[in-house]
Amino acid sequence: MTEETGRRGNLAPLSLHVPEPKFRPGDPVDYADFDRGAAGLVPRPAIDAAPATMRDLSYGLVRVLDDDGQAVGPWDPRLSPDKLIRILRHMALTRAYDERMYRAQRQGKTSFYMKCTGEEATCIAAAHAMDREDMVFPSYRQQGVLIARDWPLVDMMCQVYSNAGDRLKGRQMPIMYSSRAAAFFSISGNLATQYPQAVGYAMASAAKGDSKIASAWCGEGSTAEGDFHSALTFASVYRAPVILNVVNNQWAISSFSGFAGAEATTFAARAVGYGIAGLRVDGNDALAVYAATEWAADRARGNHGPTLIEHFTYRAEGHSTSDDPTKYRSAEERGAWPLGDPIVRLKQHLVAIGAWDEERHAAMDRELAEEVRAAGKEAEKQGILGDGMHQPFSTMFEDVFEEMPWHLKEQSQQMYEERKAAGI
Repeated sequence: MTEETGRRGNLAPLSLHVPEPKFRPGDPVDYADFDRGAAGLVPRPAIDAAPATMRDLSYGLVRVLDDDGQAVGPWDPRLSPDKLIRILRHMALTRAYDERMYRAQRQGKTSFYMKCTGEEATCIAAAHAMDREDMVFPSYRQQGVLIARDWPLVDMMCQVYSNAGDRLKGRQMPIMYSSRAAAFFSISGNLATQYPQAVGYAMASAAKGDSKIASAWCGEGSTAEGDFHSALTFASVYRAPVILNVVNNQWAISSFSGFAGAEATTFAARAVGYGIAGLRVDGNDALAVYAATEWAADRARGNHGPTLIEHFTYRAEGHSTSDDPTKYRSAEERGAWPLGDPIVRLKQHLVAIGAWDEERHAAMDRELAEEVRAAGKEAEKQGILGDGMHQPFSTMFEDVFEEMPWHLKEQSQQMYEERKAAGI
């Protein structure tokens, strides 16, 4: 160490690593070094296995569908063709719904929308693997859970339009649905808030001796939030009957998953440090998602503790209607993604087992497009966001307290007087 600089003369200066994605706009895309592993090779442990015995499952990739569309290996859930077609239909319906609402936003009928294109299996197959009464705590890209639970499209569209039919009375951003009847907790724009909420619900369910479990979703970037780690601590300590899903779609708004830690390890490996079960799953393989969720649900219901599932998938389109992905990633990524498209892969499997064909698939797509179009027309009869306020002004002060307190009554009266003076 020199006296002048206070630095050890024989050491190189420190440097800072800044993550950088492999491909930027204009770059050719080559996934030759992408190791997805062969389908059917990852072992399936017993639902009561100790987390310490399944560490490798946080670093591998649970896959069921092989390249020929066949279901192979111990994770094959052996679902009936009717069940598989129902999952396929719900994924296709979600995509058709997304397309319709995306166009509605571009037409000025609503202010904002978010698609889940390419990620449908991560929520729809998972929803099918849970009981209808199990409580779900979604992030803002799990609209497929509502569709998998056969919630009316018109009701969802009314919420997006904040119109007269919006049960939430225009108080939520578009796409932030809520349905107690569908066991679908209110979506929040604040990242990872649903994680401690889900763990708390699961702990309460266990404390009451109930049989309902909880499940939550967040993106890989949200694993950097404090709420994520607080939730895992409580889930681990109290062995909460909860499934915690991390949808690793490779991109946040405009930064890639490396900024959330993907270069160092997997997101499923977060489970190892907390001593809970962790699974890393091919998120574009509906059968793998179903099997992993079913396993985690059985584990939770058997009082064997929580499970963290990383769904390895790809966000095929922009983060939202406010985003332009061509500004930060190569346009070739979507088509070159090694795990393909979840709808195409499930269709290929059904064709391979003789339960489906291209003609029936095309007919289904036409039927779903018409169903979504009809729902859109019905919802728009009750107004669109661009038309102005659709709820009575008085609702601005309602539903916060069971009985309106004095200070809100005063504020309400003051606002009415100001509106009257302004001629409104």
